[in-house]
Amino acid sequence: MEITTKKFDLNIEQILENWETYHAIREIIANALDEQILTDTSEVEIFKRDEDWFIRDYGRGLKYTHLTQNENEEKLLNDNVIGRFGIGLKDALATFERKGIKVKITSKHNKISTAKSEKQGFEDIFTLHALLEESDDKNFTGTEFQFSGLNDEDVEQAKNLFLKFSNDELLEETSYGDVVSKSGDFGSIYINGVKVAEEENFLFSYNITVLNAAIKKSLNRERTNVGRTAYTNSVKKILLSSKSKGVAEVLAHDLTNINLGTAHDELSWIDVQEHSVKILNNQGKYLFITSYEGMQYADMIDQAKRSGHTIITIPENLKDKIENSQDIEGNPIINFEQFVSDYNDSFEYSFINPNNLNSSERNVYNLTPKIIAIFGGKPKEVEDIRISTTMRPEIFSDSNTMGCWDERNNWIVIDREALSSVQSYCGVLIHELIHAKTGFIDVTRDFESALTNTIGEICRQLIEKKENKSSIFSWLKGS
Repeated sequence: MEITTKKFDLNIEQILENWETYHAIREIIANALDEQILTDTSEVEIFKRDEDWFIRDYGRGLKYTHLTQNENEEKLLNDNVIGRFGIGLKDALATFERKGIKVKITSKHNKISTAKSEKQGFEDIFTLHALLEESDDKNFTGTEFQFSGLNDEDVEQAKNLFLKFSNDELLEETSYGDVVSKSGDFGSIYINGVKVAEEENFLFSYNITVLNAAIKKSLNRERTNVGRTAYTNSVKKILLSSKSKGVAEVLAHDLTNINLGTAHDELSWIDVQEHSVKILNNQGKYLFITSYEGMQYADMIDQAKRSGHTIITIPENLKDKIENSQDIEGNPIINFEQFVSDYNDSFEYSFINPNNLNSSERNVYNLTPKIIAIFGGKPKEVEDIRISTTMRPEIFSDSNTMGCWDERNNWIVIDREALSSVQSYCGVLIHELIHAKTGFIDVTRDFESALTNTIGEICRQLIEKKENKSSIFSWLKGS
């Protein structure tokens, strides 16, 4: 039986001089993977037999009509595939021809090879033609490409352009794409599993599966050198959709490097910083502090560590961003102020009955009515004045806490040690009476003004007491 060979003009004289062999192999692999997705068939095989390389899919089989340049409606309607326009295969075949690599394509429809031939009607022009023969195996499944003269290195380089064949680990899938570990120094940007760019200073690699207008516009025939502006929003959407503790921990721990100027580029996005905090806050016991808070309140940070919190240092602008905000499940984010508030709410005093004080302490404590009279009377907010043998640590100063206005219970609580002298007890009690009366907190201008006014008023009253010939402390003791 005579074999009939037909010539199919690919209309390629010279094209894509900058394509290397691995670019062409990439196109063949991409088409095979698309066919696997569209037909839900077996895995694509890439293997070497003797000296030749093979790429095989198990789809519907290549036809000569696939060699025309035309939009593929089936692929245009499927966002998960790689190809769109049907030109990649022609570019690949032209590159193989230019590189001296022989290609044989087998399917149940055709057997195809390529050769240069004169263009019909133009003897002085030679273009690349596909040489078509009828298939001798109508039961052949899928399409097989056989390459002669292909270097192993080119195959490996082409495979490395695909997430499927890389050593990168899928960390998390989101509705916009995947967060992927990076196996080398560079992060990779994949679009539907095909590498289109590398990022020198990214924490992760990313596989974008939802293509916006900017990405579609930037995807050239070579699928290389896609600019960051095209995929930045997609990468951000992937990160902002993530809920993985593993991803959030990597991002959050890199926050520390912002002040050092060595943080990765994802951390330049404040909304990504905030999102990583919101995930972590929901995943375990974390305390988010600034470097200043870490130095200024070291004792309290140590207390947080002892209670099982992992400390994450964040920049100042992020501290402002998460102030009074909630995590992804609606829980309050534990920054330093929230931790202190929670700690104070959970603190338990050890109150002591005044009758159990020693005689010296009891003598000082019995001066309470006189001290309140000097102050101008007990504020209506104060329901009780109590003595405790344990006190919450003083958060915002280096001194030990000697007294506390417990606004939740309307108590003034004073450390038993303050009863060691009249001077100490007077100072602490008046200090807390001012807190109770004004509601102002320590280390504020309002509180300092209230304290100054109170001292002035007490002194004025004492000076005006004509019968007072001695100090305030003698008067307190009843002399």
